Amino acid sequence: MRYIFWLIIILLIFVRFITTRPSFIDGQKIRITEKVLQEPTRYDNFQVTKLLGLKISLPAFPEIIYGDEIIVEGVVDDDKLFDAKLISVKRQNTGLFVVRKKLLEFYKNAFPSPHSSLVAGVVIGSKEGISGNFWESLKNSGTLHVVVASGMNVTLVAGFLMTLFLSVLSRKMAVTTSIIGIWSYALISGLDAPIVRAAIMGSLAFGAQALGRINLASRALITSIVVMLLIKPDWLLDLGFILSVVATASLMLFEAKINRKILFVPSIFREGLSTSLAAQIGVAPILFIVFKQFNIISPLVNAITLWTIPPITVIGAIAGVIGLVFFDLGKLILYLIYPLTSWFIFMVNLFG
Repeated sequence: MRYIFWLIIILLIFVRFITTRPSFIDGQKIRITEKVLQEPTRYDNFQVTKLLGLKISLPAFPEIIYGDEIIVEGVVDDDKLFDAKLISVKRQNTGLFVVRKKLLEFYKNAFPSPHSSLVAGVVIGSKEGISGNFWESLKNSGTLHVVVASGMNVTLVAGFLMTLFLSVLSRKMAVTTSIIGIWSYALISGLDAPIVRAAIMGSLAFGAQALGRINLASRALITSIVVMLLIKPDWLLDLGFILSVVATASLMLFEAKINRKILFVPSIFREGLSTSLAAQIGVAPILFIVFKQFNIISPLVNAITLWTIPPITVIGAIAGVIGLVFFDLGKLILYLIYPLTSWFIFMVNLFG
């Protein structure tokens, strides 16, 4: 029965993948009206987003941001929209999209660049404001994953919320409130595959706690994969989804073993090194196949920088929330992490 169940699940995903694929013809001129639900990637002279499975390159201005409803025209060319033209942009001025916009404005006004863009990237996954040079340094040093909100960010936020709510609420209420908080954070940060995957796994973990059951990480990972692919089959070909799943599985399999082998490394760097090495076991071959390159010192760079990310995330988030109401107080709190962001930026520029 177990094999039949999984066979049915695989068939459902396959059917969903086939039936939901846009049926565009190469050379066909189309107009797309869609909401941008993933943060666009910005370069010096252009920006890139993906809608209906098509990669779309647009001029750098006007900037499109997460939550915008846009209309674009262009000619289909394989998996790209060639000669794309931005017809209109409609901003979202309600709900959590407004919170995200105000947070970005706070970080930009309260902190110097590139510290502000680093904090915005770490806390809510924004690529806005990251210079082309710093982006290349992040990519070359193997630390780009840090400034695009990832599963690690969700884990940190989930742990912080759970600890906070347990101090004032019953366990069941704390679990419920934390799950709401996780998904609110996911919506603010952008519904990229790694964020959604981590949000589902976090919700399953907290739900298991509320029901008094043991939650197995492997089972949560498989469940999150199935749910995501049933909802959005396109993620099957999404590099971010693939890397997130493979990295998570690699961490489950290898992180604890590697950590025990490197007890000689100072504790402040050990977790970052073991985490990076474990993730790279699965991720490195994929990156090499896709991009034909791999930075051999990436685990070292991650080891000496990743220890700064938890305090930057937590203090940056607290400062942002307070700064929305009391700007000066939020700015004062934000400057507590200035030494950490300075260290991170220095190391990334040095090795990138």
